[in-house]
Amino acid sequence: MFQHMFSSMNDMLDQIIEQYNGAGEQEKKLYELQMKELKGVSDTFIEQWLEFEEKFTDFKDQQNVLAEAAVNAKEVKKQPLMVHAASVSTCNISDLEITDELAAIISKGQGYYKLFMFAQAASQFQMAVNEAPECNLARLFLGMTYMHLQNWNEAQRHFQLLIALTDFPKWLAMGYNALGCIQAVHTNLAQAEKLFIKAHEIYPSFKDPVSNLKSCQETPKHLSLYFGSTELCCL
Repeated sequence: MFQHMFSSMNDMLDQIIEQYNGAGEQEKKLYELQMKELKGVSDTFIEQWLEFEEKFTDFKDQQNVLAEAAVNAKEVKKQPLMVHAASVSTCNISDLEITDELAAIISKGQGYYKLFMFAQAASQFQMAVNEAPECNLARLFLGMTYMHLQNWNEAQRHFQLLIALTDFPKWLAMGYNALGCIQAVHTNLAQAEKLFIKAHEIYPSFKDPVSNLKSCQETPKHLSLYFGSTELCCL
């Protein structure tokens, strides 16, 4: 259903784009009204998708909590625990607890991120970091979002903070790797290689630093860099 809807919307937009420049003033006003309506439908769908994504994520998180509680109860051979919906959520590997409101902001940012709407995602993650500077998950996503926006200075600042704040090996590796990519973009290849090596040493199963290191060494004039963005699909 949605595939057909968006296919029809794309066809309509293609026709408008093709005919707009040669249209008269009245026709252009009609086309602009049609484009406004198309944008309204698209925005409504995105908001509904984000709401669904938040509900789905909340449900899966609650199920994981229930499953973990059941396993723990069995291991210690205690009476079963009654697990209720918590008023706080887990932000990062260190089990930092944040309010449901802040968790919703992060979830909405993740939704925008998955839709490649990076400017909107950055706004959500920045809001989360402002409210909870110690939330490493929000800062990791914010840094990655700034990488997509090619805002290298802000990305570098947040990854440097992430490295200082987290002790989770995979996130440390992602931070060093991203910093290496920024150095490579600025043609500081020697420093980039050191950062890629550091990232690989910290978390060897993370493959991006190895690919980036080879790119710097073998094809420095045509760099192909991977800064770990796809790893976020599992978070």
